[in-house]
Amino acid sequence: MASETPNVVKIIGTTHVKPNKKLGKKEHCQLVTFDLPYLAFYYNQKLLFYKGSDFEGMVKKLKESLGVVLVEFYQLAGRLGKDEEGVFRVEYDDDLKGVEVVDAVAEEISIADLEVEEGTSSLKELIPYSLVLNLEGLQRPLLAVQLTKLKDGIAIGCAFNHAILDGTATWHFMSSWAEVCNGSSTISTRPFLERTKVRDTRVKLDLSLPPSNGNGTASSNGSASTPQLRERVFKFSESAIDKIKSAVNANPPSDGSKPFSTFQSLSVHIWRHVTKARSLKPEDYTVFTVFADCRKRVNPPMPDSYFGNLIQAIFTVTAAGLLIGNPPEFGADVIQKAIESHNASAIEQRNKEWESAPKIFEFKDAGVNCVAVGSSPRFKVYEVDFGWGKPEGVRSGSNNRFDGMVYLYQGKSGGRSIDVEISLEAGAMEKLEQDEEFLLPVV
Repeated sequence: MASETPNVVKIIGTTHVKPNKKLGKKEHCQLVTFDLPYLAFYYNQKLLFYKGSDFEGMVKKLKESLGVVLVEFYQLAGRLGKDEEGVFRVEYDDDLKGVEVVDAVAEEISIADLEVEEGTSSLKELIPYSLVLNLEGLQRPLLAVQLTKLKDGIAIGCAFNHAILDGTATWHFMSSWAEVCNGSSTISTRPFLERTKVRDTRVKLDLSLPPSNGNGTASSNGSASTPQLRERVFKFSESAIDKIKSAVNANPPSDGSKPFSTFQSLSVHIWRHVTKARSLKPEDYTVFTVFADCRKRVNPPMPDSYFGNLIQAIFTVTAAGLLIGNPPEFGADVIQKAIESHNASAIEQRNKEWESAPKIFEFKDAGVNCVAVGSSPRFKVYEVDFGWGKPEGVRSGSNNRFDGMVYLYQGKSGGRSIDVEISLEAGAMEKLEQDEEFLLPVV
C-alpha cells in the first residue's frame, strides 16, 4: 500500500497567470453538444513529477512560459458563463484573473514516494481542485496548477475543467507549454478554437451550482454507502503487449474483419480479467465503455488541434459467462464492432438524440459492471519536457474515479509499453492482483 502524506504539503502562496499579451476585446465561445454532458463531471486532474534541484528557477520558467502559451490557449484563462438565452459558453476578457497557480512545499516527499503503483491518496494534496465540479467554472478558473517542491524534484499538478476540453486537447496544451518553457519562441501547432465548426446547435441547460458541503462541492466520488475503491497501476512492457495482442489475434475471425488492434487486445484482456475478479454470475451483464476521439470520425473531420471536447462514449455489453467462457477474440470482436460502427452517422444520431433530451453524464451512466477506458497510450505524456528532462511519472488524480474506471498511458519505457491505471472495488482488486493470467505478461 502507498504511504499516506497527511499535512506534509505546505501551501506557500497563490498567484494568477494571464496571457502575457492583451487580447484587447472580450471573447466568448459557445460550448457545443460534445462539451455540455461533462458539466457535472469533476475537474480532470493530472500529475507529472520531475527530478531537479532548482525549484525557484523551475517555477519562474513555468510561470513565464505559461503566460506565453496562454496567448494561444486563452480559453483556459477564462471562465464559464451563459449568454442571454442561457446557453453555456467560455468567456474571456483581459480583466479576468487567469489561471490559478499555487506554490507549495513537500520536502518530505521524494520522487520514489510518488512512483509507487498503489493508490492516489498520496497524490491528492499535490493536485488542486479535488471534488470540484466543472460547473463551478462559473466562479473558478478553468485551469488550476500546483507547483510543489519535493525532496528531489518538482510535482506539477494540473486541474482542467473537463467541460471545455478533452484529453487530446489537454496534452496538446501541456506539450505546447513545455515547448515554450524549453526555449521555443512559438508553439509548433496552434489550437483550433472554433468549436462551433463541428456542431453549432444551441442547447439551453437549466443548471446551477449545488450547495457546498465544505469540500468544494455537494457531492463526491464516493460515500459511506458505496464500496471502498482501490487504485493500482499495472505496467505492461512492450513484450507483454505483444504477447497479449498475439494471443488475441491467434484465431482471426472468419468474416474477414481486420486484425485486432493493440487497444482492442489490451482492452479485452482488462475487461475479461476484471469481470473474473468481480466473481459475476454467468448471466450477469457487463458493459465495456470507451471515450473515443471523434476528430476524424465526424463529417467533415476536424484537425487534431481541435480545442474542446470531441469525444463520445461508446458502449457495448455482453454476459459475463460469454465474455469469460469464450476465447479472448470473442470480446475483442464485440469491442471492435462497437468502435468501428461509431461513424459520422452514429455520432450525428447520438447528438440529435441528446439535443432533443439533454442528459448530464453521471458515473452510473457508464453501465452495469462496467470497464470504462479513458485517456490513451497515444498521448505522448512522457515527452512533456519543460527543460529538465522527461517526467519520472505521470498519474491521474482522485477525481472522476469509479469502480471500473481505467486510464491508459504511454509507458515510461516508451515504445509500445503501456501503463494501465485501474480503480476497482477493494475485493475485486485483491483478486485481480492474484490473477496470474492477468499478471503473467507484466514484465
